[in-house]
Amino acid sequence: MNALNCLLPTMIIICCLMPGPHNCVALPRKTSCHVHDSIADCSHLSLSAVPQNLPSNIISLDLSHNRLKSIPPVSLSPYPGLCRLSVSHNSITKLDPGLCQALPLLQTLNMGHNQVHVLKKEDVNHCTNLTWLIMASNKLKLQGEPFSALQRLQVLDVSLNKLQSAKLGTQIQLPNLVSLNLALNDFTTLMKDDFLFLNNSSSLLVLNMSCVPLKTLESGSFKPISGLRTLIMDGSNMDTQGFSELCSELSATTIEALYLRKMKLAKLTNATFKALQNTNLTYLDMSHNDMVNIENGSFLWLSRLQTLVLSDNKIKQLNKNTFQGLKSLKKLQMTKAFVKKDAPTIGHFSFQPLSALESLILQRTAAQEITEHTFTGLTSLKELDMSWSSYSSLRNINSKTLVSLAGSPLRRLNLTGTAIAQIDPQSFSVLRNLTTLLLDYNFIKQILTGKEFEGLDQVEEIYMSNNQQTVHLKSTSFVNVPNLRVLTLRKSLTAEAVNLDPSPFSPLTNLTFLDLSNNNIANIREDMLKGLANLKVLKLQHNNIARLWKSANLGGPVLFLKHTPRLVTLQMDSNGLDEIPAEALRGLGNLRNLNLSSNLFNRLKDTIFDDLDSLRVLNLQKNLITAVRPEVFKTPLANLSLLVMDKNPFDCTCETMLWFVTWLNETNMTHVPGLRDQYLCNTPLAYFNRSIMEFDPLSCKDMTPFQTLYILSSTAVVMLMVTAFVVRYQGWRILFYWNILINRTLGFSDAHVAEGWEFKYDAYIIHAEQDSSWVERRLSPLENDKCKFCLEDRDALPGMSQPASILDNMKKSRKILFVVTETLLRDPWCTRFIAQHAIHRDIEANRDSVILVFLQDVHDYKLSRSLYLRRGMLRPCCILDWPVHKERVPAFHQKLLMALGMTNRLMD
Repeated sequence: MNALNCLLPTMIIICCLMPGPHNCVALPRKTSCHVHDSIADCSHLSLSAVPQNLPSNIISLDLSHNRLKSIPPVSLSPYPGLCRLSVSHNSITKLDPGLCQALPLLQTLNMGHNQVHVLKKEDVNHCTNLTWLIMASNKLKLQGEPFSALQRLQVLDVSLNKLQSAKLGTQIQLPNLVSLNLALNDFTTLMKDDFLFLNNSSSLLVLNMSCVPLKTLESGSFKPISGLRTLIMDGSNMDTQGFSELCSELSATTIEALYLRKMKLAKLTNATFKALQNTNLTYLDMSHNDMVNIENGSFLWLSRLQTLVLSDNKIKQLNKNTFQGLKSLKKLQMTKAFVKKDAPTIGHFSFQPLSALESLILQRTAAQEITEHTFTGLTSLKELDMSWSSYSSLRNINSKTLVSLAGSPLRRLNLTGTAIAQIDPQSFSVLRNLTTLLLDYNFIKQILTGKEFEGLDQVEEIYMSNNQQTVHLKSTSFVNVPNLRVLTLRKSLTAEAVNLDPSPFSPLTNLTFLDLSNNNIANIREDMLKGLANLKVLKLQHNNIARLWKSANLGGPVLFLKHTPRLVTLQMDSNGLDEIPAEALRGLGNLRNLNLSSNLFNRLKDTIFDDLDSLRVLNLQKNLITAVRPEVFKTPLANLSLLVMDKNPFDCTCETMLWFVTWLNETNMTHVPGLRDQYLCNTPLAYFNRSIMEFDPLSCKDMTPFQTLYILSSTAVVMLMVTAFVVRYQGWRILFYWNILINRTLGFSDAHVAEGWEFKYDAYIIHAEQDSSWVERRLSPLENDKCKFCLEDRDALPGMSQPASILDNMKKSRKILFVVTETLLRDPWCTRFIAQHAIHRDIEANRDSVILVFLQDVHDYKLSRSLYLRRGMLRPCCILDWPVHKERVPAFHQKLLMALGMTNRLMD
C-alpha cells in the first residue's frame, strides 16, 4: 500500500511533464488502431507485434498495454519519422541496440512496466536525440555507463526498479537533465559521490526520491546537484536524525520547493527547519503527516516561504507564535488540518505574524469559536475559505463574528456548508472590499430585509443556493448590493418569494447571472425582471410556472422575459410547460442557449422561435413533440451547433418528419447526440420504435402529383366560389366602375357625330299614364345640353292631332324608350297604336333603336303579346331594370346614358 501511495504522485508528475499525447487517461475499449493527425494509438489491443499497416508519416506511436515481448528495429522501419514511442506495460525483456538506428528522430521513449533487466551503453548509444526516457518498473541492472551517450536527455525515470544505489554512472554525463525520478527504489544511504555523474548538469531542477527508505545521507551528497529547485520526499519515513541531515544537505542548494507528504512528521520543533534558514525555499508541502504539535518558532527559519500546505493533519492548537517568522507567506492551506475528536483552539492573534498572507484555506476544519481577534493582523488577506467547516460562532453571524477581518482587504469569503442559520443586520459591514460571498449549503431561515448586506457596496457575486427553501425576500433585499453581477438562489426561496411589487431584483441593474431554479415558484409578475437589461443567464428550471404561459391564464400569458433583451442563456426545463405564447421569446436576438427539456410541449406555434437567429444550443429533450415543422424550427436550426431533442414520441409521416429528416441528412455543422438510438418513432405502427433516420424521404415523392392536383383543384374551387359571390353581390358595382373608366376614356356615345344631326330628341319615352310621376322624378332630371327626352304630354305639337303629333315626334327621336310595367301592357292605346307605330318605324328604318326599362318583373310572354317584342331581339345594353336598392341608382343612370349613346346599327 505504501508503494502504491508513492507511485501515484510519481505517475501524476510524469503525466503532467509528458509532451504530447500520453496514456494517463483511461480510454474506451478499442478494436483497432486509431490514427489522427499523424498520431497512432494502438494501446489495449493485445498485440504481439508492431502493426505494419499504419501510415508511414506518423510521428507518435502508442503500443502500451499489449503483449509485446520485443521490439525488433525492422518492425519499426516503416515509420522512420517517429518522434514519440510508448511500449509501456508489455513484456519486453531487452532494449534492442538498433532501435534508435531505425528511428533516428526519436525524442521520447517510454518503456515503463516491462521486464528489462540489463541496460548497457550499447542499448541506447545511438539515441542521441532522446530527451525523455521512461524506464520505471523494470528491475534494472545497470552495466557500465548506459546513459553516457544521452547528451540531450532532459527527463529520466528509473523509479520502482529496486536499485540499491542512486549512483547511475561513474563518468560525468547527462548535461541537460532537468528531472530525475529515483522513487520507489531500495537504497538506504545517499553517498557523497552518488550524484557525481551529474556534476556538470547545472540544469537539474527536479529530484524525486519518494518512498525511498533513506536512513543516512553523507555530507556533501547534494553538492554535485546544488542547482536543485524541487525535491520530492513523499513517504520516505525518515527518522528525526535523517530529516535533520536532509535539511543540512539542502542548505547548500538553491532549493525552492520541498514535498514532505506522508512522512509521519507528527511533530515540528523549533530546530526542524533551522538548517534551511539561508535557502530560498518558497514552497513547502507537509500534508498527510498526522501532525499533532507545532512548537512555537518552528517556521522561524523560513522567512522566504510563500506557500505552506498543512492539509490532512491532526493539529491540536494554534497560537500567536505558531507561524512566527513566515513574513513572506502568501498562501496557507489547512484543509482538514485539525483533529476531529476535540475541537482545537485557534488562539487570539494566531495569524498575526502572517502580514503578507493573501489566501487562507480552512476547508473542512473545526474550532471552538471565532473570536474578535482570530484573524487580526492579516493585513493583506484577499481570500478566506472556511467552507464545510464547523465553527460554533458561524451558526448565528452577527456584527462581531467577523470583526477581526476589519483590517483585511478581503475580496472573497467562502462560508459554504458552515451550518449558518441566521444572518443579523450589518454582519458583513466590516468587509468593505468584498466582491465574492459564498453562502451555499447552509440552513438560513429568515426574511432578507437588505440590512444583512449593509456595507457590501463592492460585492459582485453572492451565492446562496441550497438553503432548503426557507429564505423569504422583500423588495429591499438587495438594495445594499447595487454592483451585484451574479446571484444564485437555487433551492433556497419560498414559492412566493419573488412575487413582489416592486420586484426584489429591480435595484440590480448590473446583474448578469440569476439562478432561481428548484424553488417551486408558481407566480411571477410581468415586471419581475424589469430593470435587468444586462442579464445574460437566467435559470428557472425545476419550478412550477406552467400556468403563467397558458393563453387561458387569467389576465393573459405573463411575458416576464420582455425586459431582458441581452439574455444569452435561458434554462426553463422541468416546469410542466405545455404552451409557449407567441410573444414569450420576442426580442431575444442574443439568446444562444435555450433549455426547455422535460416539459409537456406537443404542438408549438409557428412563430415562437423566429427571433432566435443567434441560437447555438437547443434542448427539447423529453417532451411530447410529435412533429418537427419548418414553420417552427427553420430559424433556430439555421445556425445551431448542438441539438438535443431525443426521447420525444415522434410521428414519422411525410407531413411531420420529412423536413426534419432531410435537414438531419444535410446538416454538417450541428451535433445531434444519440441520433441513431434515442430519436425513435412512436407512430405510425410501421415505424414504431425505429430510429427516425430509417424514415425514407423517397416515399413522400409519390405524393407530389396528388398534392399538386389537390392544391390546383382546391384553388380553382375557392376562386370559383369567390368569383360567384362577388358577381352575385358586387357585380353591379364592378360594372359601374368599369363603365366609368371606359366612359371617361372613350365617352358615353359610340354614335357618329352626323347621326345626331338628324334627330331633335335622344329618346321618345312611351309609358303608361300611371307611371308619369316616375318618369318626371327619375328620367327628367337626366336631361341636359347633351341629352333630351321627348315626353308626349310636354312636347306635343300644337294644332296637330295626337296621333299625328306622336308619329312626328317619333321621327324626331333617335331612340324609343319603353317604361315597361304591367299597367303599360294593359293600356290599349299604348300597346295598339303607339307601340305598333314605334315597332313599325324601327323595322321600316331597319334600326336598332328600342330601349326597354323594366320597373317590374314582366314575363317575356306578356311582353311579346302586348308589344310584339322579346328581350332576345334587343342588344343586352338596351334592356335595363330599375334597381330595388338606392345605392344602385347611379349605376342605372349610367347604363341608360350608355344605351342612349349607342349607335342605331343595322340589325343582324
